[in-house]
Amino acid sequence: MSEIKVNTLKKYDGSTITIGEGGDTVTITPGIVATTLTSGTIPDARFPSTLPAISGANLTNLPVETKPTITAILPTVINNNANNVVITGTNFVSIPTVDAISTTGAITVANTVAFTSATSITANFTLPTDGTYYIRIENNDGNAVRSSAALLTVSDDPVWSTGSGSLGTIAGNFSGTVATIAATGDTVTFSETTNVLTNGSQANCSLNSNTGAITTSDFGGSSTTPTTYNFTLRATDAQGQTADRAFSLTSVFAIANSGRFD
Repeated sequence: MSEIKVNTLKKYDGSTITIGEGGDTVTITPGIVATTLTSGTIPDARFPSTLPAISGANLTNLPVETKPTITAILPTVINNNANNVVITGTNFVSIPTVDAISTTGAITVANTVAFTSATSITANFTLPTDGTYYIRIENNDGNAVRSSAALLTVSDDPVWSTGSGSLGTIAGNFSGTVATIAATGDTVTFSETTNVLTNGSQANCSLNSNTGAITTSDFGGSSTTPTTYNFTLRATDAQGQTADRAFSLTSVFAIANSGRFD
């Protein structure tokens, strides 16, 4: 029979079982622990899932810690408004607490948490401060996990500086810079979501994706009819966030050898 001298033993879930005062002899049924300790705790790995009587107390089916894990989140970039973030992983228990932890240490509790399954939950966050955030999940049994990396980025959407609507009235067949659009944000680029402005058979213009300059070598192309061209441009920032805005350009042919009429 093996003996140990301890003050406490710890269960799998981390809670402590008091065995007696320091220096007391505690007898463990043979075959479980073949070691004599003078202090400290017995490693969990030395115990089976069911323990026989220890000092007259029958400790059976000690719980094994089942911690949640985080595999991924979607989306990985949100703006400062209330946004849903789907978190996938394992061992989620209805309904866990979810926090977004800034790299500065600030903690924001999710507005709401929806439990889908043990592998998927949806947390709604409102994070007014741009930056990157770790995700922490704590089940109602106290088991928790924090992502090893800052998985969530919070960033403002691009903001248009150029007002929507008409960018001007241009002489048909004009050559040169028609207009320049602008938006603020983190490394903004521009594109057209329609097929009008840069379509050679329509407005016949080019859009510089970096500067926002709209140029043409022959505005309106072969058309000799006054036409208003309606199109939508998109500003995209470095995080992939977008903002769309509708614009128009009008061609006229009433005055020869002229350019802009605004």
